[in-house]
Amino acid sequence: MKAKRVLVFAGKLGYQTRSFDAAARKLGVELGFVTDRCHQLDDPWGDRAIAVHFESPEAAAYTVLEAVRAGQRVDGILALGDRPAVAAAYVARGLGLAYNHPLAVQACRSKLRMREVFCDAGLRVPWFRAVALQPAPEPALLGIAYPCVLKPLSLSASTGVIRANNREEFLAAAARVRGVLESPEILASRETNLDQMLVEGYIPGREVAVEGLLMDGELRVLAIFDKADALEGPFFEETIYVTPSRLGEAQLREIARCATDAVRALGLSHGPVHAEFRINDEGVWPLEVAPRPIGGLCARALRFVGGQSDEILGLEELLLRHAVEMPVGSWRREGVASGVMMIPVPTSGVLESVEGEESARAVPHIDGWELTARLHDYIAAWPEGTSYLGFLFARAETAEEVEGALRAAHAELRFGIRGRLAVEHPGIRRMVG
Repeated sequence: MKAKRVLVFAGKLGYQTRSFDAAARKLGVELGFVTDRCHQLDDPWGDRAIAVHFESPEAAAYTVLEAVRAGQRVDGILALGDRPAVAAAYVARGLGLAYNHPLAVQACRSKLRMREVFCDAGLRVPWFRAVALQPAPEPALLGIAYPCVLKPLSLSASTGVIRANNREEFLAAAARVRGVLESPEILASRETNLDQMLVEGYIPGREVAVEGLLMDGELRVLAIFDKADALEGPFFEETIYVTPSRLGEAQLREIARCATDAVRALGLSHGPVHAEFRINDEGVWPLEVAPRPIGGLCARALRFVGGQSDEILGLEELLLRHAVEMPVGSWRREGVASGVMMIPVPTSGVLESVEGEESARAVPHIDGWELTARLHDYIAAWPEGTSYLGFLFARAETAEEVEGALRAAHAELRFGIRGRLAVEHPGIRRMVG
């Protein structure tokens, strides 16, 4: 029998795609990659990826379908990240493969549209409105109440998300969001709606993340993560995820029910789901739902065991099995607690050195650590930030031990970050490393 083949749509080829590549080799599945790069380059990285531009999803899908019709068989579709998901949906529709409808995926790409869908479905949502960034908004004229949260419509990883508690903070936050959206990196991504932002009421409470898998239209919750650090602002850089959640059974059932309702409201029907929620005395509030797996290397925090077998699967292998219609119903998350720390960026600058790695690895229950930021590269702190310094992983009998191990290991790490210097030149002000 010929090996099954999965098309993986990814904004860039990096450590997450390498994890899927390793899982595919173990499973005996072939991967083909679709990525956002210049089509004029002749396979510069030797990965035979199909080059597209995800900001034009229908055009990207046409390019992929033409390549597939030239002889590349496809048995399943996966999208890594938010930007590639719409093109993946169009390709799946063109090939007659099970996947989410393109319009459902597009609704997930806009925080404004998602709020509208949740509101129409009767889910808990704060007050919200879209606000133009030019001219500078005057909150008094918009009827803004405080505290509130300002955020770009389509960026992920909490980039550009800022809390404001009064008019002065609102004006400063709006200017900062505008700066994020006008940065060369964001403009180069050719995202839509870069001229406006979402403003909504701040939701107090704890935050959790749900990793799920849609199977025949039904959501199966794979894991509920506690976000161990309070995300109260002014910025919302995520750090520690720990599972199983330490919330009570009643709250966990309510989270799972809200996740199901949110997915149904959006019209999602197939494949991985990553969703985020706030919980307070009023109940569960859906923040975001994305038709993709958890990002970065965070998937390493999840392992699955099946039935009487001693075999252990990572999340990547589980998703590949599902993509090619291999049975996955008997696989459940392992019995021990696990977690990941997305190592925060303390200050923007050039990463010059990393120390304490061996001491961090020696902390009991630490299961691994990976530096993903490159030495001598510039890395931005939040809210301008888009990527972390690296990832720490831990496993133990209890969630408390996992969280403690991650904090202890992080305390052993020391990052040398050199700030950029402002250089004055007649008519020009620029930053150099």
